[in-house]
Amino acid sequence: MDPATEPADPTAPADLAIVNCTALVGTTTPRAQFAPGATIEIRDGRLSRIDANPLEPVRAREVIDARGMVAMPGLINTHSHAAMTFLRGAAEDVAVSAWFNDYIWPMEVNVGERDVYLGTMVAAAEMIECGVTTFADHYFFMDEAARAVVDSGLRANLGSAFFSTQGDDGLADSVAFAERWSGAAGGRITTCIAPHAPYTVNDQHLRRAADEARRLGVKVHLHASEDIAQARSSITSRGLTPIQVLDETGVLDAGTIIAHGNGIVDDDIPVLARYRDRVGVTHGPKGYFKFALGPITPIAALRAAGVPVGYCTDGVASNNTMDILESMRVAAITQKQIAGDATYFNAGMALDIAGPGSAAVLGQRGALGELTVGAHADVILVDLDGFHCQPVHDVAAALVYSVQPSDVRTTIVGGRVLMRDRQLLTIEREPLLAEFRLRSKEITDRTHGRSIQDYTP
Repeated sequence: MDPATEPADPTAPADLAIVNCTALVGTTTPRAQFAPGATIEIRDGRLSRIDANPLEPVRAREVIDARGMVAMPGLINTHSHAAMTFLRGAAEDVAVSAWFNDYIWPMEVNVGERDVYLGTMVAAAEMIECGVTTFADHYFFMDEAARAVVDSGLRANLGSAFFSTQGDDGLADSVAFAERWSGAAGGRITTCIAPHAPYTVNDQHLRRAADEARRLGVKVHLHASEDIAQARSSITSRGLTPIQVLDETGVLDAGTIIAHGNGIVDDDIPVLARYRDRVGVTHGPKGYFKFALGPITPIAALRAAGVPVGYCTDGVASNNTMDILESMRVAAITQKQIAGDATYFNAGMALDIAGPGSAAVLGQRGALGELTVGAHADVILVDLDGFHCQPVHDVAAALVYSVQPSDVRTTIVGGRVLMRDRQLLTIEREPLLAEFRLRSKEITDRTHGRSIQDYTP
């Protein structure tokens, strides 16, 4: 047997142990399940012991005493453009068409390779501080984003975005990137094929993207039915919704991460249900409300059809933060409002979508989003001792409705501690921010009059 794959000796000391924590051990019933006083052990980057009633002594090279804290699976950001941290706050209080055509795409003309590394590192630092341990990224110059993942210690699913205006080169580059980086960083990096959207990528390129995804065994990650206006425009111009276009071109069959889906209509639900084992929809409600998009992702209908839904932030140019705790909270309260039912979307459901649901969107259910033996050792420790959480009558409710990013004390990915007691261990704050702030002034310049694309859904 290859020594790299040989199971660790269970009698040897664990690499890391977390003791005296309240562990989130289940979200499969209407109420989340917690185990107070639990012990978690990690070996070779995997969870090797989850003990709700520890009687045996802990034997580990490193022990973290998490007394008074909740241990939960690291949060998952199912759709982001991490390097867009440069554009945070640069296009506010405008309609979505102006946001693209007058601000974002003219500014992105200025983005270069080094910028993507810097912007992704700033996003990585923010995510580590927010308890996000895995993110899906869809952007340009993705070799630099991958380098940032390597350096920061996070886990990521990465795709090199392309438009059909690039000709065949854009697709070829996306495929080459997916091949080059798949399984890198000790397996922390997975990849996808990343056409931008059905309204910017033609059917031929969508079909070829699906074929390449099947060949490589990866997903297609793209924007689709971002709002109801896109769906109506597609129906008017070609008699198909964007989701039906993805069906006809084989994208859904290949396996798909669908960003946003606010324009998913009733007729799309049975189409998506046919591919529920390989398709998921990402949901980042804060940005949708900022853009006054109208109907938002039909979470209830999707979940009833067995289609996974996960939380996302999108890029901070629209969402302002990489905070999945915020996405979860906004989703929970708005879904109650939409349903007209205060009992719907309870705290257990909110946490289920944050964990197993978001993992399923990335095709990694069981490997991420759960504290179970054999899963990746991606764990965060959350302190509920703040005034804003007290008293704690209901731990799940505190996590969903009260906890702030600053309550995340420790972030662990693959058994490696990336932040301990709010101190980043893999990223140096001041040198990074100094270069980042300097470049941000140049990136936001729009006087050149150019754009990378035109937004006409």
